[in-house]
Amino acid sequence: MDSNGLGVVEHGFVRVSAGKVLVVGKAEGKVLSDMPAGKEIDCQGCVVMPGFIDPHTHLVFAGWRAEEFELRLAGATYKEIAALGGGILSTVNATRSADEEELYQRALGFLKEMVSWGTTTVEVKSGYGLDTATELKILRVARRLGESGLAMVVPTFLGAHSVPGGREKTDYINELKEAMLPAVARAGLAKFCDVFCENFVFNAGESRDILMAGKRCGLLPVIHADEIESSGGAEVAAEVGAVYASHLLKPSEQGLRMMVEQGVIAVLLPGTCFFLQERDKPPVARMRELGMTIALGTDFNPGSSPVLAQPLTAQLGCIYYGLTIVEALRGITVNAARALRLPAGYGTLFPGAPADIVITDVPDYRHLIYRLGHNPVRMVFRQGRMVYKREEG
Repeated sequence: MDSNGLGVVEHGFVRVSAGKVLVVGKAEGKVLSDMPAGKEIDCQGCVVMPGFIDPHTHLVFAGWRAEEFELRLAGATYKEIAALGGGILSTVNATRSADEEELYQRALGFLKEMVSWGTTTVEVKSGYGLDTATELKILRVARRLGESGLAMVVPTFLGAHSVPGGREKTDYINELKEAMLPAVARAGLAKFCDVFCENFVFNAGESRDILMAGKRCGLLPVIHADEIESSGGAEVAAEVGAVYASHLLKPSEQGLRMMVEQGVIAVLLPGTCFFLQERDKPPVARMRELGMTIALGTDFNPGSSPVLAQPLTAQLGCIYYGLTIVEALRGITVNAARALRLPAGYGTLFPGAPADIVITDVPDYRHLIYRLGHNPVRMVFRQGRMVYKREEG
């Protein structure tokens, strides 16, 4: 790793063999591969990077919520929209009504678009079912997306996304712990268990209870924390040994310190904050002072972040949150890999790493942030196999 934290190799090459990075070194600016006939790709004048990793998405859903976007522009709040029948429960109703093939084809289209922006690994949450059958349906779709070969898919169970209409919260939490989590675990459909920790959804005590139940089922805890209110989410993350906490617009100082002590990663979602025109932003400077590991995700979903592009996430992380370019690029590669507990090498181009590679059209890594809104991706490789090539001309 060089002094700027990116490990830049000027005029370098990458040799790929059997789906892994074999050698990285200085050459004439080419990526070399053992693909048919020892194919050689000229990348002179281009930045070649590890594939981008998106550690927080809600990729599988039916319907859209553009009307809520218009209401929000007119001044409506999150709680006001929910009271009108909008928000998460609106998407739940649409997703329950959609069949599995419909959800798969729709999500596959989203995934293809993500790959065209350089994403080679994506976390996919459930949470738009809020009943056992639909949550399992969403997670089966996520598994099928991973089987498509376009990208690695890391599944997360988010049954605690909201309380279904007409249900008492206590009864629903009992169903989550006693029926839904065991069913997800038996089917082997998720790696993580997530919860939307807010005082008006699942408070700190309820969130802790659900995440501990998930741990007993073998699912690693992660948490939506302190987005709308300072609700103790950061503290819960540390107490349950969460791998990461997301959002973190309003964490307490104590919560941040506890997260650092327990090694909890911060997954920041600047696209959401920007789209919702949030005044509060994560305390990035304090996170930096404390030495917290920061990753970045799109939070792609129909209500608060219809963003599929990790380069845009990195740009907003710099311009809107105040991250450095190096922090942002590490946030969508190696730190995002850590947030998903991926094997060593993911998010890097070190020898032995998976050959998840993005070839861009920009001459300098700073242009990935500087060229706002530009899609820099020319080609994408997943384990050495080309999964995207931009049409030229």
